[in-house]
Parts: sequence; structure tokens; C-alpha cells
Amino acid sequence: MKPDEIKKLDAYFKRVLNPGIIVKARPRKDDSAEVYLGDEFLGVVYLDDEDGERSFNFSMAILNVDL
Repeated sequence: MKPDEIKKLDAYFKRVLNPGIIVKARPRKDDSAEVYLGDEFLGVVYLDDEDGERSFNFSMAILNVDL
């Protein structure tokens, strides 16, 4: 994932969900980025580059103990 895409995703999550969200590049991975709220890991945004159209999928696991 390109640095400019990570910046755009960061701005999108801040605007739509919460201003405290941070999107960070993943070490050794270039097809996804990590999403945090402060120091709390929320999930991963994956790049989908199928058929020349780029889109992004956000995946967040919710553990039963967190409910």
C-alpha cells in the first residue's frame, strides 16, 4: 500500500469514525495497513486490486471477552 493511500485512509477513518484513529503501514507487508484507536489495535485494512480497480477492505475481529 502506498504512503499516500495510507494518508487518505487515515483521513477517511478520522472523518467518518473517530478523530483518534491512526492508520499505520505494516512491517514487511505492502498490501495492507493496521488501524489503531490510540494504542489499541482495531484491525487491518487490506488493498484489493482486482481487475485494475483498487478498493480497500477493513477487517476487525471482536473477541467475546471484549463485549
